[in-house]
Amino acid sequence: MFSKDIGIDLGTANVLIHVKGQGIVLNEPSVVVIDRNSNKVLAVGKEARKMVGRTPSNIDVIRPLKDGVIADFDVTEIMLKYFLDRLKVKGFMTKPRILICCPTNITSVEKEAIREVAEKSGARKVFIEEEPKVAAIGAGMDIYRPFANMIVDIGGGTSDIAILSLGDIVKSESIKVAGDIFDREIFQYIKRQHKIVIGEQTAENIKFQIGSVAATDYNKDMEVRGRDMATGLPRTINIRTEEIKMALNGPVQMIIQAARTVLEATPPELSSDLMEKGAVLTGGGAMLHGMDDLLADHLGIPITIAEKPMSTVVLGTGILLDNMDKLSAYKKGLFKSFHLSFGASKKITTY
Repeated sequence: MFSKDIGIDLGTANVLIHVKGQGIVLNEPSVVVIDRNSNKVLAVGKEARKMVGRTPSNIDVIRPLKDGVIADFDVTEIMLKYFLDRLKVKGFMTKPRILICCPTNITSVEKEAIREVAEKSGARKVFIEEEPKVAAIGAGMDIYRPFANMIVDIGGGTSDIAILSLGDIVKSESIKVAGDIFDREIFQYIKRQHKIVIGEQTAENIKFQIGSVAATDYNKDMEVRGRDMATGLPRTINIRTEEIKMALNGPVQMIIQAARTVLEATPPELSSDLMEKGAVLTGGGAMLHGMDDLLADHLGIPITIAEKPMSTVVLGTGILLDNMDKLSAYKKGLFKSFHLSFGASKKITTY
């Protein structure tokens, strides 16, 4: 049995894995639960996520990635090895090639940590690509042509904004403001305004169920349960969309400013392309109601949400794996031009 090439989106919130020839085979939370007394791993992924905020003092719930990079090397290795063993991607005598993604602004030390954890998890060879580039490919952009492509990828730990042309990043910005910060701001707002404490999962549920950032008539409400700060007893309150808009205004403005910074530094010829083509919005942040309209209003260009915003990065790894040999030859100068082959089942976005 031969090993299989795999692509990994090692995200702060979720790990997604693409196996060449099979598609996306795994989408699990980046969470590991460990018994501190015995040092035994109790759960990984979805099962571990269910335990967040519900464990006794001797049980640690660990999210080993923070702000898009590895915060706990050993636990990341445990998590990744668990997923790869479960998928049985290793051959009898061989190990798989792994393509893994990283934010644009990480240090060489952080990049080496990603490479090392992939190797220790069972990789024969590791390729590392920058997330916005892979997200753009996963969204259906052929970035190897001499035209501007803009991606705004709002993930769990970072928001990556990039302009791409001729197969590489022309201008980019990566900020540690994304889904996790959104959740934290909702938590802080409810604590400050309503004097109750809610859990991490509750804050995330509020964001996805009634959250919005657009100045529209969209307005929902939701019952939220938490612990009263004064009495220590459970209490139920009602939260409205308008409140979530206020809670998220600060971090959303930081993402808008990062996108403006990238556009202001973009060469004029590429800027003119973007007036017509606009930008593509990907990542979990693309699911937040009104994010596309808000970015379009502030940036003055069309904004389109990717067909599968939460899977674009891992879809991009799959396309790159299919084109790996041709891409290597192109980089060595053996080809004068190179165009991605998206496969018969891949819908290519046309601008």
